[in-house]
Amino acid sequence: MCGGGGGPSQAEQQAAAEQRVQADYVKREAAEDRAKQKREDINQALSARTQRQGKRGGTGRRSLFTSSGGGAGYLQRFN
Repeated sequence: MCGGGGGPSQAEQQAAAEQRVQADYVKREAAEDRAKQKREDINQALSARTQRQGKRGGTGRRSLFTSSGGGAGYLQRFN
């Protein structure tokens, strides 16, 4: 009835396995490249942010209870 071919030959199976290994390798390389680029972008963004904050001077947080001169702060004006 059927020709009895069975399935792929040993050579075809070997070639398919090699192709899968190669495809996995390419995917892994691409993922590593993306991760490296992302790390570099994050480092660059953090460096730029640090430089911007350094130009501004000061801490960025101000106390409402005491002033920089040690006297009464903003909230003390209303007591």
